[in-house]
Amino acid sequence: MFNGWYEGLLAGLQVLNNILTAGIAITAFSLLLYALSFNLRDRVARSFAIILLCVVVVFTTEALQNKTVPDWGIELLLRLQWLGIIFLPPAYLHLSDALLVTAGRPSRGRRRMAVRLVYGVAVGFLILLALGLLVGGLVPNGKPAPYLHRTLWTEIFTLFYIGIIGWAGYNFIRAYRLMLTRSGRRRMLYLMAGATAPALGSYPYLLYGSGFAAQYPLVFWSAVLINNLLVAVLVVTMAYAVAFFGVSWPDRVVKSRLFKWLLRGPVTASTALAFMTIVRRAGEFFGGDPYSGFVPLVMVATVLLFEHAITLLSPLWERVLFFGRDRQEIQLLQNIEERLLTQSDLQQFLENVLAAVRDHLQSPCAFVAALDGDDLSLTVVAGNRALLEREDLSDALQVVNHNGESGRQEFVWDGFWILPLHQRKVNGDRDEAPPLLGLLGIARRSDRPLENDQRDALWLLADRVALALEDRRLQQRVFRSLEDLQPQMDMLQRIRAAGRYDTTHTLLTEPVFEESDLAEWVKDALTHYWGGPKLTNSPLMRLRVVREFMQHYDGNASNALRALLRQAVEQIKPEGDRKFTSEWILYNILEMKFIEGRKVREVAARLAMSEADLYRKQRVAVEAVARAILTMEKGENYLSGGQNERAKK
Repeated sequence: MFNGWYEGLLAGLQVLNNILTAGIAITAFSLLLYALSFNLRDRVARSFAIILLCVVVVFTTEALQNKTVPDWGIELLLRLQWLGIIFLPPAYLHLSDALLVTAGRPSRGRRRMAVRLVYGVAVGFLILLALGLLVGGLVPNGKPAPYLHRTLWTEIFTLFYIGIIGWAGYNFIRAYRLMLTRSGRRRMLYLMAGATAPALGSYPYLLYGSGFAAQYPLVFWSAVLINNLLVAVLVVTMAYAVAFFGVSWPDRVVKSRLFKWLLRGPVTASTALAFMTIVRRAGEFFGGDPYSGFVPLVMVATVLLFEHAITLLSPLWERVLFFGRDRQEIQLLQNIEERLLTQSDLQQFLENVLAAVRDHLQSPCAFVAALDGDDLSLTVVAGNRALLEREDLSDALQVVNHNGESGRQEFVWDGFWILPLHQRKVNGDRDEAPPLLGLLGIARRSDRPLENDQRDALWLLADRVALALEDRRLQQRVFRSLEDLQPQMDMLQRIRAAGRYDTTHTLLTEPVFEESDLAEWVKDALTHYWGGPKLTNSPLMRLRVVREFMQHYDGNASNALRALLRQAVEQIKPEGDRKFTSEWILYNILEMKFIEGRKVREVAARLAMSEADLYRKQRVAVEAVARAILTMEKGENYLSGGQNERAKK
């Protein structure tokens, strides 16, 4: 009886370890995809991605080993496992070097050369593995699991493994000591704690402890279970710490995005795999078919239930776990996003109102025209558009303006009733006439005058239209304000994100703008090259190089920015006299479209291209100007005073 209980416990531990091993492989692969998707441009994230790739190789090959695999397959999987083990030490050293650089201790060349040298040594061990020298042959009947014989090169690699991992750990400690902020130190601690798991949990200890493991299999499988649990938890901890590198998102966004990624990916997949394994083993235990119809049923049900629970509960745990003191502000923004009246929503609403108007008055045509400045623009038309083709909306506006404010009164304009749409909320003097938002027009029948009930219903619908136009106008003001704030918010978020780990250097240096931001700002500034708000209010005014140009333009920022744009355009100009060939096409587009101010159709005809092709080439040209300005902003190439004066002339 005791032997049966003992064997059952060992079998249960092996099943749990198989599930955990597969779960670690799934989690590592999911986190690898996360790193490749969101912050691969950062050096820390790239080196961490290499560690994750090694973990995926190690635990995937281990998860594939079972009793159904023949001996040659087990040996192949064990040798493939060494692909991940060999490259773990250089990946750790690479990560530690990237952390030191991020913390404000850049390499003078020695650390970089050391990392490359260690990668080279790892390639040498890989060659030895391919030649069958790094590890020996398979022990197929090894207890408690098959393993490979060790060789002299195995001993040498073990010393290499311990030495490089220890060196990387020392660099981690140095990077931790360089952290000046509490958040930086806390995340560095998370990273150091998480880094221990792959390093300690990936090495095949059966090479040295097979005798002890065979004598005490319960201790061995218990230790493996604890090790796998630590690896599963600490790999996620390490990924959490690395997720903040290379991104300028707020902390709540990083946490929420990573949490959702983990829940929808590895948690759901690992849970489904665990239930499938349990159902399959239960089928074997009761003497049935291990691959019964319950296996796919349990898998599908688990995935659907988890995805459904995540969708329902994610707003709740986001507010509780990640929003903190900013909960009310963020919830307000989320409510605005969900209830936002977009252009499509406005058009759909107005179409519904006009349909009700036409149905109520049996009218063949109705329209809404919104007031944009001093001009009317036709927003929505319902019914027979031909009735409006020969009409001029400015005449309808003159009819309303000529009669002045007279309350709820409709006007007659040719074959239409015109209802002025006024803003309902007025700030300031109550006696002041509310601003005009637009006009509601309904094709009328001369033989059918408006009755009182029809008039009341018509004005009720007109109030609905006015409310929609008013809300849309207010939202557009908010959008314009957000567009003006976005460059500053992006810059502050980038400085804040970089200051997590290197506060002094980040705050004492000028922020370098992203090329994607500059391209949009450059296009706006070139559009108003000879004057306009997109030039005078351009975010490019904050550039250091613009301030240097201002010294030669009597402090005039607009002239300085114009000179900078001109200089950047000139850098795209090929050598020699101006021609209309393919190599000159980018310069000619910039010169003719923005500097000379010609129309798109004229420029396209002169350059013998379609307007669509012109816009594509224009985008490339603007990006080239942005790169030139970014180079000057970094101090790599900008005009001296004498050159500025020549540019001014």
